[in-house]
Amino acid sequence: MNSKIQNEIKELVQQQVISQEIASEIEAYYHSKKSTSPNRLFTVFGVLGSLLVGLGIILILAHNWDNFSKITKTLLAFLPLIIGQGSVGFSILKNKSTVWKEASGTFLFFAVGSSISLISQIYNIPEDFNAFLLTWILLCAPLIYLLKSNTLGILHIVFMTYYAIEFGFDFLSTGNTPWYYLLLLVIVLPHYWQLIKYQFNTNITSIFNWLLPLSLTIVLIAFINDVDALGILMYVILFGLLYNIGKLPKFDNGRLRQNGYLILGSLGTVYMLMITSFDWFWDDLIKKPSDFNSQEAYISLVLFIIALGILVYSYIRKQIKFYNISHYAFIIFTVVFLVVFSNKYISIALINLLILVIALITIKIGTNKFHFGILNYGLLIIAILIVCRFFDTDMSFIIRGLLFVGFGLGFFLANYFMFKKQKKRKMNLK
Repeated sequence: MNSKIQNEIKELVQQQVISQEIASEIEAYYHSKKSTSPNRLFTVFGVLGSLLVGLGIILILAHNWDNFSKITKTLLAFLPLIIGQGSVGFSILKNKSTVWKEASGTFLFFAVGSSISLISQIYNIPEDFNAFLLTWILLCAPLIYLLKSNTLGILHIVFMTYYAIEFGFDFLSTGNTPWYYLLLLVIVLPHYWQLIKYQFNTNITSIFNWLLPLSLTIVLIAFINDVDALGILMYVILFGLLYNIGKLPKFDNGRLRQNGYLILGSLGTVYMLMITSFDWFWDDLIKKPSDFNSQEAYISLVLFIIALGILVYSYIRKQIKFYNISHYAFIIFTVVFLVVFSNKYISIALINLLILVIALITIKIGTNKFHFGILNYGLLIIAILIVCRFFDTDMSFIIRGLLFVGFGLGFFLANYFMFKKQKKRKMNLK
């Protein structure tokens, strides 16, 4: 048990806040908690060990592969699968430790993939790589819940992302859309929900909090058949969805670095708005109007409804601040995109104003929270906006230089006054 906790318990006993009996029960609770908690480092090494053993077996077999008969090759192809299934079954029946389950599950995951691949090679079965990936992932998906394995959950997300990109990589010419990605996403969500519900503050949940929004961000491009302005709209709405998920109390009350939804949603929204703040975007949109009877339009509509539903839920529960325009950025952009795009100057002015307001509100939030990172993020948005305007406006180098000097001083003064204010606040608390 942590020595700090022990000292605090002793102090509470001395001050007669709790009795010695209660103190003993608290100490026993922490001791039992420590004894039942898995060794994280041991788990990591167990998983890595399984990977290395599997790779070693594959290398040994590959070196002598051509010397084996077809029957021997078949038996060897199934051997890792049998070993993996045996170790997983043993860990379930004997209720082995988390380390054992994670290691055996990881070994079986790769054993399934190697067995499918080897059998296809031995018997010259025509192999579609996308079908191979999908079959592999679906066959191993039940192991996530049988073993309650976080490692398998992570592998599931990584491989389903790879499958979606591999399947939809040629979307410009073939129009392939990885709809099965949605099924794979639904499969892993119950496991993720259990982590949020019971292990929210753990590192493994933080990894999932980053992996899932990253996966959605990467894969969305595979759902675009025709690269036009609707693709930009899809991403703006997606980032708005991620941002509003990240502002739900469960995520927003935790540490910022654990909130991948909020960070990716905010960065993505600002990035997409910066792109659409140039006149070339609206020129292209006017020259080539979007087809609203297309896959991209329907996906945008579905994303918009989901994002709006989360926003309305948060508003009803009084969980959002009305002045934070980042919550509504995706709605404002959609309205501008659908209604005002015929006049590019109005659209450009509104988008630039939206970016500026987001930056100012971000600075205000950083100031209120005494958070230097959020403060400087807001200042950085303004700096990038100014730089972007240098490319499409005629300003002399003197004016540009003065603007940079002035903004640099603004960075320094904002951080200096924040530091002084924070120092004064700490002294008042003492």
